[in-house]
Amino acid sequence: MCGAKAGGPDLAGIDVATETIIQGSVTRDGEPVTGYVRLLDGGGEFTAEVPTSATGQFRFFAAPGTWTLRALVPGATVDRAVVAQRGDLTEVAIAV
Repeated sequence: MCGAKAGGPDLAGIDVATETIIQGSVTRDGEPVTGYVRLLDGGGEFTAEVPTSATGQFRFFAAPGTWTLRALVPGATVDRAVVAQRGDLTEVAIAV
């Protein structure tokens, strides 16, 4: 088992009640994968991109709505649809 904690980065100091947060981790065979995660809007248009951390974690602050997360890692591209709401933390585990 890897040393990465489940889910996304630590939320210390963030007022989750006032934010729309999409976060999680990217793994392959249970191990963290480094790469990039893109945030695409409801029409599939590019909105943002972040690198995953060494533990495969990522976070976006977004507007409420329907989004697609696209994990881009060596040898794989995986999409996950998510619905994010203000005040709710949307946790996404992406296995490639």
